[in-house]
Amino acid sequence: MGSQAAASFLTNIARAAFSLGIGATVVNSSLYTVDGGQRAVLFDRFRGVIEETVGEGTHFLVPWLQKPFVFDIRTRPHTFSSVSGTKDLQMVNLTLRVLSRPEVSRLPDIFKTLGLEYDEKVLPSIGNEVLKAVVAQFNADQLLTERPHVSALVRESLIRRAKDFNIVLDDVAITHLSYGAEFSKAVEQKQVAQQEAERSKFVVAKAEQERRAAIIRAEGESESAKLISDATAAAGMSLIELRKIEAAKENVLTMCKNGNISYLPGGANNNMLLGLNAAR
Repeated sequence: MGSQAAASFLTNIARAAFSLGIGATVVNSSLYTVDGGQRAVLFDRFRGVIEETVGEGTHFLVPWLQKPFVFDIRTRPHTFSSVSGTKDLQMVNLTLRVLSRPEVSRLPDIFKTLGLEYDEKVLPSIGNEVLKAVVAQFNADQLLTERPHVSALVRESLIRRAKDFNIVLDDVAITHLSYGAEFSKAVEQKQVAQQEAERSKFVVAKAEQERRAAIIRAEGESESAKLISDATAAAGMSLIELRKIEAAKENVLTMCKNGNISYLPGGANNNMLLGLNAAR
């Protein structure tokens, strides 16, 4: 009798544990949690996607009948590149960075039309479309000189385009811009040509200045010769003799300052200058 009672007791405990396990499994499958920065959309097997967004916290659902799909509503960065043609038929490589998030009130529509990976499906395509449309309005050099205006047009067009898909863009920026090899070579050749043109202008200006200087020197020499001629005509040879005396005086002063030259006095025609080399 004692063994039968013990077996019956153990059986009851096993049944109770099994019931508790089933109950815990049912309760666990009836709960789901939405973390901070997330929202959930419920799919009902009979009613389809429920048109209400579930906020943060722990919520109940009907097991098997309902299934939650959780969206991250925090702003996320996306980067993509595009090769676009300019107005003057030059190819330009651009890289665009956007910060995007879903419109929370429209999450059920986003889930029905695009799914959980809505941003990966939409942003690259509309980004390329907008970049090509905006870049085609400008010449290649204008993309640099008018870059703020180009960025503003891209931002406005992309924000308006993303709104059609219930996506909010917090920021849009062109992070990289480069030209094709042919355009870069043409720009380099243009810079070299401009430098050569500036150098030619400098050479021409220098030659003009030298020509003017030569004219001024010639005019000065002509005026000086005329003055000397007039003075000679007025004073005779006395002016020339005076210039000779002045030149001789300068020569004497120069030689007196030289320690290697000595003067030996003599007769009227026997004056001598001796060059003495102090090093010997």
